[in-house]
Amino acid sequence: MANSTITSSQLRLIFEEGLDEQGKTVFSYKSYNNVKAEATAEQLFAVANKLVSLQTKPLFEVERNDSSLIEE
Repeated sequence: MANSTITSSQLRLIFEEGLDEQGKTVFSYKSYNNVKAEATAEQLFAVANKLVSLQTKPLFEVERNDSSLIEE
């Protein structure tokens, strides 16, 4: 039976920058590495809200990106 272990985790904040010349929304990204694998979604969302208060652009989305090792 295969097992999965999270090896690294990243918090990514996506901000709206405005519109381009064709009217499409432009986004910018801020990534924070070395997030603890045990961190819950609630904890990460709380941290994201604190970080957003330091930004000038409106927040569009919060993502968590995990990398895992799958082995038998």
